[in-house]
Amino acid sequence: MEPKKVGWGWRALHWAIILNLLFEVLYAGYMVFFVIVPKGISGPLGSAALQIKPHIMYTRRLYAIEFWIAFAGLALYLALTEMIPRFWSFSVSSSSQESSK
Repeated sequence: MEPKKVGWGWRALHWAIILNLLFEVLYAGYMVFFVIVPKGISGPLGSAALQIKPHIMYTRRLYAIEFWIAFAGLALYLALTEMIPRFWSFSVSSSSQESSK
């Protein structure tokens, strides 16, 4: 059973969604770990989180939430559009081969 062929418009939309979500994940991670950092602190905050200004911590948390929402969206989108159809076609082809024996 051959997979359905999709037009270039749907394929372009598919890749635009993937690239948009991937860019959002990279952007939010960049903002959290490289842009919004307190002076003199690099890497994880640890106990220094108690000493930084609240508005910096709120901004970092909002970008971290944005990161996780984009990451979850990308994971769900790839699961629904890439993984499930491949598993479905594999299970259909393997069951048809077993029934023909």
